[in-house]
Amino acid sequence: QVQLVESGGGLVQAGGSLRLSCAASGSIISRNTMAWYRQAPGIQRELVTFITPGGRTNYIDSVKGRFTISRDNAKNTVYLQMNSLKPEDTAVYYCNTITGTNSWGQGTQVTVSS
Repeated sequence: QVQLVESGGGLVQAGGSLRLSCAASGSIISRNTMAWYRQAPGIQRELVTFITPGGRTNYIDSVKGRFTISRDNAKNTVYLQMNSLKPEDTAVYYCNTITGTNSWGQGTQVTVSS
């Protein structure tokens, strides 16, 4: 199991931006389709976006055009650039492989105020 450490969350006003980072302790990033998930209170964790080793990306409809996932294989890090944030984006954000089989990190809290 590779350790995943998410960071970059915080409190931001609606319309603001945040950049999340997910640092891996091993070379999991380059070899796997990596994903960002989020979990709001009382709601099941949901897949937000993923990026394949070849760079293909996919987003859920509610974040298309606002969020961008990227990857730096040399740094073993996955990023999530979040723009035009909305209160409904408030959640704890996690990264993991697309299968979710690696151990989960502690996540990073994103709070968007209206």
